[in-house]
Amino acid sequence: MASCAEPSEPTVPPPSCVPPLEDFKILDGVEDAEVRDFLLATNSYDLAIKAITSSAKLDMTFEEEEQLLQLKTKCLNDLAASQLKLDHYRTALRSCSLVLEHQPNNIKALFRKVLTQQGEYSKAMPILSAALNLEPSNKMILVQLSKLVKKHTAQRSTENALYQKMLGNPSRLPAKCTSKSSWSIPWKWLFWETAVDLGDMALSVVISARN
Repeated sequence: MASCAEPSEPTVPPPSCVPPLEDFKILDGVEDAEVRDFLLATNSYDLAIKAITSSAKLDMTFEEEEQLLQLKTKCLNDLAASQLKLDHYRTALRSCSLVLEHQPNNIKALFRKVLTQQGEYSKAMPILSAALNLEPSNKMILVQLSKLVKKHTAQRSTENALYQKMLGNPSRLPAKCTSKSSWSIPWKWLFWETAVDLGDMALSVVISARN
C-alpha cells in the first residue's frame, strides 16, 4: 500500500564532542512548528546548525564525522520545512541543496526542493522524477506530481490564450495582413516546442511512477 507520509529518518545519537540535542533547542523548534510558530522554529534550527558546525574538530573519527553530518542533515531538512511554511522559498532551496550535496538521494530534501520551485514546472519535474525513482509508491510524491501536471496544463492554456490574443485572430485580419509575418513564425514554433517539451517531461514522470 502506498505511503502517505515522507519516509522517516533513523534516530542518530550525537557524537561525544556534540552537546545534547536539548542544548540545541531542536525539540523546542519542533514544538514551535506544531503551534505554527515557524519563525521561532527556524531560528532554533539555525542555532542548532551553527552549534553542530562549530563542534567539528580536526581529530574526529570517521564515525563521529558521519554522525555529525547526519545530525546536521536532519536539522537542515527540518529548517527547510519551516522555511517553506513561511514561504521563504529561496532560503528553503538553499537548505535543501545543502542536504543534497551530502545525500543526493535524500527523499525529504528532494520533495521539499520541488516545493521551492514556485511556478518553475520545467525545473520541478526532473527533481520530482528523481524522487519517484527512489520511492515510486510514495503517495505524497504522486499527489504532488498530479498537482504539478494540473498547474502546468493550466499555465499552458493561459499562455496559449495570451499568445492568440497577442497575434489576434488571423481570419479577421485584412487580406493584406493574412500572410505570415517574418516574426510570427519563430514565436509560434518556440511556444509550441516549449509546450511539447514540458508535456513530454510530465508524461515521462508519470510513466516512471507507474513502473
